[in-house]
Amino acid sequence: MTAISPKRKPRNRDSELDVDRGILSDFDRKRGPVRATMTVVHVFLFGGLVVAGLGPILWLAKAAVTPTQDSIRTPLALFPNGIDWANLGQAWVEAHIDQYFLNTIVIAFGSWFFQLLIATTAGYALSVLRPRYAPILNGAVLATLFIPSIVLLVPLYLTIVHPPLIGVSLLNNYLAVWLPTAANAFNILLVKRFFDSLPREVFEAARTDGAGPFRVFWSIVLPMSRPILGVVSVFAIIAALKDYLWPFLVLPNPAVQPLSVRLPAIQQSTELDVFLAALAISTIIPIVLFLAFQRVFLRSAGLGGAVKG
Repeated sequence: MTAISPKRKPRNRDSELDVDRGILSDFDRKRGPVRATMTVVHVFLFGGLVVAGLGPILWLAKAAVTPTQDSIRTPLALFPNGIDWANLGQAWVEAHIDQYFLNTIVIAFGSWFFQLLIATTAGYALSVLRPRYAPILNGAVLATLFIPSIVLLVPLYLTIVHPPLIGVSLLNNYLAVWLPTAANAFNILLVKRFFDSLPREVFEAARTDGAGPFRVFWSIVLPMSRPILGVVSVFAIIAALKDYLWPFLVLPNPAVQPLSVRLPAIQQSTELDVFLAALAISTIIPIVLFLAFQRVFLRSAGLGGAVKG
């Protein structure tokens, strides 16, 4: 008996050529001159990225502990007349950066909480509960993205000055910053889109076991939505740290203003070295946030594989 050999699959030339497609093939990369050139290019690009990305931050850290005359005369010199650590103390105490720093943290935390609350509950209602009028609400939320924010500035400010039902002005109150930022249509649609990808069989099984809408939301939806919650958290906190115009309008009292508002205000009345120290202190928050949420930053684009069906 002759052995029957299994049929050989036809070779796909396109799949073989995909390996070599590109500017340089694998054969060219193994050549000595090409490899050396590529190494030099990679080192040059990496060094350029480091200088462009970390250069301003490192210079600011150096200038924060450098006397004013040294920063003006020799800005690129490395401590020509020593280090002046007193700049940090003066910026923290005399310029009241400690108070503005705390105000910034409070505003960022409140904005994060309310944005996460509204985005998750609204996304849950539109995606999981799905009432009959859900398409109308979804269209209304989507339509708000096409309205320029500057158009809503005056009506929103008048609402804060004369809020309905309450009758008390919210000026110089952190709620004036938290509540308007909570209704973020982009976050709502982003969370809804993620909730749409969650397996519906889990929700049906929970309802069969007697779980109500709140129990499904708290015990099932939220634990499965950690990736999108991290992304929304990063967006909310960064937006709160960068916002200048709205806190400037609704928080006229300097005692409750954040760093984004107070730093430009104190620039004219503060020594350069102390002001640079204040700027260096203000960069601590975003740097700490990046170190804490770097995985969210790097993986925010890959939310499609966060849930396995």
